[in-house]
Amino acid sequence: MSQVLPAPSSMPESFMIVDRQGRRFRNLRVSLTAACNYACTYCVPDGKRLVAAQDELSADALARGVAYLIEAAGIERLRITGGEPLVSPRLDAFMAAVAKLDLDDVSLTTNGQLLARKLPQLQAAGIRRLNVSLDTLDPLAFRQIARGGDLSTVLDGMEQASALGMRIKVNMVPMRGKNLDQVLPLLDYCLARGFELRFIELMRMGHLSHDRNAFLQQFVGLDQLLALIGGQHAYAQVNAPLDATAMRYHIPGRGHFGVIANESVPFCRTCSRLRLSSTGWLHGCLSSGNRHFVGDLLEKPRHQALPALQRLLVKALADKQDVAFSGGVTVMKVIGG
Repeated sequence: MSQVLPAPSSMPESFMIVDRQGRRFRNLRVSLTAACNYACTYCVPDGKRLVAAQDELSADALARGVAYLIEAAGIERLRITGGEPLVSPRLDAFMAAVAKLDLDDVSLTTNGQLLARKLPQLQAAGIRRLNVSLDTLDPLAFRQIARGGDLSTVLDGMEQASALGMRIKVNMVPMRGKNLDQVLPLLDYCLARGFELRFIELMRMGHLSHDRNAFLQQFVGLDQLLALIGGQHAYAQVNAPLDATAMRYHIPGRGHFGVIANESVPFCRTCSRLRLSSTGWLHGCLSSGNRHFVGDLLEKPRHQALPALQRLLVKALADKQDVAFSGGVTVMKVIGG
């Protein structure tokens, strides 16, 4: 059960929404669009690229949603996602609006295909951290997994972003029969450039939530992954923030890598994430089919919107799993990573 408690005195008009495990929403991920210029095999089964929904909200409405959620939930950090956010015509206006808000950190997740082209806008908007989805350094495997794009363009975009001083994390989903042979090459590539590689265990999302055989055939767990890395590198686990999704490891003299082991070592007990879709739906948990429409509230004045929004946030927080992720039918690209 979640509840609304008075916030610290520094926030006299706000309330802190917490549940019985002490969880609250700190991290917001906003999907600017469901459209994507890739059709990754673990995201969409039919190879069709996702397109923008007809009822996607304006940049102003989405930015107002962020502002309201800062007040209503105590959101501290924002990640801009998609689909692929760099294909959205709302990107520039949204970034300009959220740059004025009281946030500790604003980052962006991208597949990197348009990164080099969009770097001036990202830099001007104050984006200093990027998460780039990249599953292989092999051009043929890249095309087979992403079913779109060009590997060299992505690598060039990351190099340019790094040269501008942006911090880069690379997200890789290791899969048997797809890219398991790329775990070590991609790790070495990232270590050599000061990028932090995050291995993400395959998630039972979308079509994989009801096709157990397909999931198990491809799934690579934490133990197998660490054994593979340990054959080449000595590493030690290091501390990570309490609500971090990734377990973090240090390779002496080289750098760090992380593993988001959502299946092997669930992190639901400390999850602080909230998602706002491009069509105005709040998702409190990837493993819940529940969602809560706030698009209409974003057109209301603050004094009317905040109380109604807080009531929905109590429901969204109650959607979180108590212990472990149990799968979800929602397509990941629709609500961001």
